[in-house]
Formats: sequence, structure tokens, C-alpha cells
Amino acid sequence: MFRFLTEASVKLVRQYLPSPFVFCILLTVAVYLAAVGLGGQSPLQAAGFWGDGLWSLLGFSMQMALILATGHVLAKAPVISRLLDGLAARVRSPRMAVLAVTLVSLAGCWLNWGFGLIVGAVFAKALARQVRGADYPLLVASAYSGFLIWHGGLSGSIPLSLATAGADLARLSGKTIEQAVPVTETLFAPFNLVIVLGLVIGLPLLNMAMTPKNPVVADPEKLKEPPPEMPKKDTWAHKVDDSRLLALLLLAMGAVYLYGHFSAKGFNLGLNIVIGLFLFAGLLAHGTPERYSRAMEDSARGISGIVLLFPFYGGIMGLMKGAVEGGSSLSAMISQAFIQMSSADSFPMLAFLSAGLVNVFVPSGGGQWAVQGPIMLPAGVELGVSPVVTAMAIAWGDSWTNMIQPFWALPLLGIVGLDARAIMGYCLMTLLYSGLLISAVFLFMV
Repeated sequence: MFRFLTEASVKLVRQYLPSPFVFCILLTVAVYLAAVGLGGQSPLQAAGFWGDGLWSLLGFSMQMALILATGHVLAKAPVISRLLDGLAARVRSPRMAVLAVTLVSLAGCWLNWGFGLIVGAVFAKALARQVRGADYPLLVASAYSGFLIWHGGLSGSIPLSLATAGADLARLSGKTIEQAVPVTETLFAPFNLVIVLGLVIGLPLLNMAMTPKNPVVADPEKLKEPPPEMPKKDTWAHKVDDSRLLALLLLAMGAVYLYGHFSAKGFNLGLNIVIGLFLFAGLLAHGTPERYSRAMEDSARGISGIVLLFPFYGGIMGLMKGAVEGGSSLSAMISQAFIQMSSADSFPMLAFLSAGLVNVFVPSGGGQWAVQGPIMLPAGVELGVSPVVTAMAIAWGDSWTNMIQPFWALPLLGIVGLDARAIMGYCLMTLLYSGLLISAVFLFMV
């Protein structure tokens, strides 16, 4: 029965899931029509919210492009390629390959979601090169499945926002939280640890169980990184371009900066710091500015999906958050609909489900927190639900439906060379398992 469901899911997605760009266009049209039909906005007003939103993710888009490019460049360094191939060579079977890449991705994304996405993608490629008979789409889907854990880990934007005192905390929580909430009450709360443990145990087993009878095996030769062309050294300019001393000077400056950051802020792996770590580690691994620059030129080809799609998702966010005077935003309407059907016992679970729905249209943890926090937390308090529990329910909802939202898969897909249709059938099964697990925890444990 399980194999039948998996095969049906994979077949359904491959036949009917449009490309990420077309998926984004369809979402845009649907949300625009809803804003006009349900939000009381005129066509001109809705178009204004959409147009203003187009540019709201430009800074974040650049961060994501750098995450992909610098991570891929690091993986292309000969020393890193040999290391990953050596680790992959210890894996003896396709099922063990799926287990290994799932656990690596879960661990990486728990530490930092950007780091985990890139490491999972690169390790999936290494395993596909080394493990005979491994299904490449399943390996990549398993790597992406680890992304589920991010909002319950050290880089989760909502729990980190709760841990930061200030005016923003009171505003985004609807004035239900005035003091910073330590991570012992969010990330290390018993209910959160149960969810994390359920994912760490369940996802590797689920992914292994989805191993198909007829695997799609990638050609190992096509997954190999071509050997870099050695720079010329026949002129003074060429010698300077390929200078290891210049690379070391820049690395020394980077090391001083990172030392100061971690000394002042502790083990704080913000997105910019992860990019910096990839950047400096890649330069160290390639050895010279010229070799690093050439590797970056090749890796930058994979960021086209980010460049194309992120502005349009910014437009969708603008439509979801926009409201005319006297009206409500679409995000607020969704939240209110779930509030109206809630009781004190069911509210945390329904808050999770509502956040999962909103996340399809607002695929940004920070953006979703800004939209739903001021609405959901006060409603929960009125029912006797802790605002911290409601906030974590929103956080997990934001993570949950990433499994069917190709937005966050773009960096990973850019590295592995697959399209979303190849992996989303498996991710749909992951969505069902994790949805049942997280819903049960919020229904029975809080």
C-alpha cells in the first residue's frame, strides 16, 4: 500500500506540477483575484500592492544567490570533492545512501538552514557518483526533506525573534509578549524536542521506505566537476591574479572579522555569517583569487531561478499583506477563519495548519511572522493558549509546507541539476508524515 501511494504521488507530481515559474504565475493570478474578490480591493489597488511587493525580497534574493554560489564553489574545490567522495564511498547501498543524506541534511538544517540546504545537495551528488543503483531524485528529495527541521533549530527566525527583546517583539506578538523568551522555552521545550526527535527518527525511515523498484540512476560522469583549467603565469599580471599571498591576506582579514563576531555574539550563525564562511572557506580551498573567480563564474549559472522567481514571490507577499482602509488582508482573513473554528484544545494545531496554508503564498519565515503573529497570538491568549506555543505553531507551519513549495528548493535544485517535478512527489509523502506528527504534538502535548 505504501509503495503504491509513493508511486502514485511521484506520478501525479511529474504529470501535473508545472514548472516553478508557471507555478508562481498561477499563484500570482489566484491571489490577485482573491484580493479583488475577497479583500475589497479595486484591480488598481491590488496591482499596486503587487507591484510594491515585487522589490521587497531583493536583499534576501542576493543572500540566497550568494548562499548557492559560494556553497557550490566550495563543493567544487578539489580537496572538498575528494573528501565528500571519500565519505560517500563508505556507504554501501542505495538505502544507506538515503539514510546518510537525510541525517546530514537534518543536522545541517538544525544548525543553520542555509548551510544544511547546500551541504545536503552537495552530499547527494557525491552519493550519486559513488553508490551504484541509488535513485538520484530520491537522494535529492531526502536532502531537501531535512529542511523541515529548520524552524525548530538554531536558525529558526521566529524563536530567535522571541528571544530578542524590544519594541518589535511587542508589536509582532500583538503585545502578548513584552519580555524576551529564552530558547529553553521554545527550541528546547519538550513539545519542540518531540517534534525534532520524530523528524530525526521518522524521516530517514520514511525516505528509505520510498526507494523505488526501478531507480532513476544518474550518470556518475555527468555529476563530476570538470577539472579546473590552470591559470596562465606568463606575465606579471597573470602571476598576481594567481597569487596565493593575496588570497591569504584576504583570508586573514576574514578570520579577524569572524573572530570578532563570534567573540561578541557567541555561536550566532546568521545568514550573512554562513555566506561569509562559505566565501572564505571556498577561497581557502581553491587557493588563489583567479581560481576562485573562475569557479564562481561556473557556479553562478545556477542562480537563474532565484533571480527570476524571487521578485514575483515578493509580489505575492505584497498581495497577501496588502489591505485597503477598513478592510483586511488575505493573510488576516485566513488567520481569522481558523480562529473562528478553534477551541482552547484545538487552537495550537489549527494555528499550525493556518500557518502552513499562508506559507504557500508567503514563503518567508520573517514575513509570515509579521503577518500572522499580531493576529494569532492575541487570539490564542483569549482562549487560554500560551503565546509562545502559538508562535511555535506558526513557526512549524512555516516549515511544513515548504515540502510542496518549490521556492525554497531552488538553491538545492540549482546545484543538483534537477527540476522540481523530479523530487516533489517524494516531498508530498514527507508533507503527509510531518503534518500528522506535528499536528498530533500540538493537539495532545500543549
